[in-house]
Order: sequence, then C-alpha cells, then structure tokens
Amino acid sequence: MKIGVISDTHDNLIKIKEAVRILNEKKVEFVFHCGDFIAPFSLIPLEELNCDWRGVLGNNDGERGGLAKKSEGRIKNSPFFISLSSKRIVLTHIYQELEADIILFGHTHNPQIKKDKRLVVNPGEVGGWLTTKSSLVILDLESLESELIYF
Repeated sequence: MKIGVISDTHDNLIKIKEAVRILNEKKVEFVFHCGDFIAPFSLIPLEELNCDWRGVLGNNDGERGGLAKKSEGRIKNSPFFISLSSKRIVLTHIYQELEADIILFGHTHNPQIKKDKRLVVNPGEVGGWLTTKSSLVILDLESLESELIYF
C-alpha cells in the first residue's frame, strides 16, 4: 500500500492543490496530514484527493471546531494511532517516541526520514512559508521505501 504524508500546509492553497495533484499522480491509497492546517477553508483542496485521508491537529490550528466539522471527523487529536498493511502507525504533530512501526510527524518544517528499530518520517512543509521549499513524502508500507518530493 502506497501512502502520502504531508504536513504544515498553513493555508497555502496553491501549494496544497499542487500537493494533491502530485499525490493523485502517484496513485497513493491513503494520505496522512501531520497538522497545522490552520483554517477550515484550507481543507477544500483535499476534497480532490482520489483516496481517503486522516490528520491530526497542530499547535497552530486554532479553529479546531471548524476543522473537525469541515473534515467530517478526519482530523483527530494527536497522537492518533492506526493500523494499515499490518503496520502500526502513529500520527502526531510534534515528535513523540511512541510504540509504533512508523512515526509520522511534522512541526519542524524540515524533512526527515530515519529508519532504525522503526521508521520515522517528517515530510517537511507543504506551505513553504518557513523554508521556501514545499515537500511531501510517498511511502510504500510493504517495503518501507520512501520518496521525498520537493515541489
């Protein structure tokens, strides 16, 4: 199963739309958002995904009720645990050492992919506001191979 991992979209609709286009082109089967959506209107481009998605709230997500309603319950409190393809995945905004096969996080705006006893992935930032580099990660859950994509 191929998944997409994004984070820190920070209301940048142009970059969110571009990320969705890439995720659809790569034919991901599920998308995780590691937080800092900001406003509910920033979820509109995610409606164009060809797959389902889940996300967690970040430290800059102030309009939590609006995000929960607009996402139809897809946005959860952090940490959020889910099992896909026999892998226990934890989704969090700020890194936490938790029991899981895969830890997905954001917050730093800097991409990181580290594999030791577990796979740790930070896709960087979609918004591009802090680093001027928008990025996302495509991850194959069977092989645990990952691809960092800048756009």
